[in-house]
This record gives sequence, C-alpha cells and structure tokens, in this order.
Amino acid sequence: MKKTLLFVSIITVFSFSLKAQEYKTAVGIRLGPNSPAISPGFTIKHFLDEKHAVEGIVGVNNGIGFCALYEWHHPVTSVEHLQWFAGAGAYAAYRNSTAYIGAAGIVGVDYKFPEIPLNISIDWKPELNIIESVGFEASGVGFSARFTF
Repeated sequence: MKKTLLFVSIITVFSFSLKAQEYKTAVGIRLGPNSPAISPGFTIKHFLDEKHAVEGIVGVNNGIGFCALYEWHHPVTSVEHLQWFAGAGAYAAYRNSTAYIGAAGIVGVDYKFPEIPLNISIDWKPELNIIESVGFEASGVGFSARFTF
C-alpha cells in the first residue's frame, strides 16, 4: 500500500510539473451574463510564468466594469493543449448610475488550438458584491475567444 501511494504521489507531482502555458498573451472577447462584473466585453490574459497568469476583463453592457484576476493554470494531462485554472480578484463597475465594487473568483478550462493563434475558454466567475449592496452572484458562466501571441 505504501509503495502504491508513493507511486501515485510521484506521478501526480510530475504531471502537475508539466508545462501549462502554451502562449504568453491573449486578447479577445468574453460573452456572459449581464451583471455588474460579468457583463460581455473584452479580455486580456498574460502569463507571468508557466503556471501563473493575470487576466483583465472590461465589461461594456449598460455602463462599464473592470475586473482583475490572478490565476493558477494546470494542464489536463489526458487532453493535449487543455488546462484548467482557478483564481481570484476584484472588480469595480459603474452601471445605470450605480457604482459596484466587489471580489470575484474564477474556475474554468482553457484550450489553445495548436495550429492557429486562437485560445478559447469557458469558466464560472462568481462575484461577491461589497459596495452598493452586499450580495452574491453565482450565475457567472462565461465564454472567451482570444487571439494569442
């Protein structure tokens, strides 16, 4: 049993040490629901190293919103060019004469097409509104398509 556990542990460590990043920077669009920090708009993701990225999202529906996220990326070893990620950050938005500030989380999957400079991702981005009123928005599923370079 100890040998099996050691073997599984070593395989797990090595599988997560594989290179997660397949591009350095990506810019594109994000489609999602219409809430203070999740509205459709533009996205830019930049890798700081192989597993850590920052993402900025600008929402442009009924006002403007900005969201900044720090993300951890890990490869899905069974599917080439696919990685899962999770992260956290903050947002500020101004919509319909109301200001919103809050915290956001994100978890999703990210696929980089190997032959073309295109990346797509689908994620869940819940948010906790702190200013205007305290509230939790859990319906933040989004889809992004980005040009990579």
